[in-house]
Amino acid sequence: MFTRRESFKEYITYYPIVSLILLINLLVYLATVLPIFPNQLIMTNMIGVNLYIVQGDWWRLITPIFLHTSFSHFLFNSFSIFLFGPALERILGKFKFVAIYLFTGILANLATLVTEPLTFSHLGASGSIFGMFGYYIALIVFRKDIISRNNSQVIGTIAALSLIMTFLQPNINIAAHLFGFLFGVAAGNMIEAKGRKILPSYKEEFLELKGRFRSNRKPPARTLTIWAIIFLLALIGLFR
Repeated sequence: MFTRRESFKEYITYYPIVSLILLINLLVYLATVLPIFPNQLIMTNMIGVNLYIVQGDWWRLITPIFLHTSFSHFLFNSFSIFLFGPALERILGKFKFVAIYLFTGILANLATLVTEPLTFSHLGASGSIFGMFGYYIALIVFRKDIISRNNSQVIGTIAALSLIMTFLQPNINIAAHLFGFLFGVAAGNMIEAKGRKILPSYKEEFLELKGRFRSNRKPPARTLTIWAIIFLLALIGLFR
């Protein structure tokens, strides 16, 4: 479920919304670091600043979701979306997934506005990422037919460690992490507790993909090396 063995073409075909989010993150990051763009102007007008939000810059509740402070920050968040977004997009469908992603991110920024002083500024996709973690926890509770026990243990452990690290790392928007997670759980509770059925066509597709992921096809050594480097850089970004 969380093992990525698709080719690039398969990935963007199976998970178009996750691919689009990753592309937007990349383009916005490049626009904020490359000298050919007015990067300071872009960052100044997109970053979440509570004072400016109160004064009417409502878009600052949305734009911070796609901003990152450094390459390690961008890489770690993009890696989390790349790894945990696909399964959720397949389970929810395109429209519900993008709604949950933006909904939890925006509400996490609203919670930041309410709980932090007006001078507080923030950016990053963490609210939406923790929203995904929260939704997965709701799936573990209400939809055991979708997530296996092993995958439940994996995502549960990662969610718990991420919440713990929220309080151990400096310069973290604790409100966005906590409320993004809680809003994700709440959204999952409202949607999944009703016991909606998986459409037969989707269920067949889901099982087919599941079988594909469990196949014995091994990625090339070069691919393994690349992902090992990316994972190492993501860990560096996490502990920085």
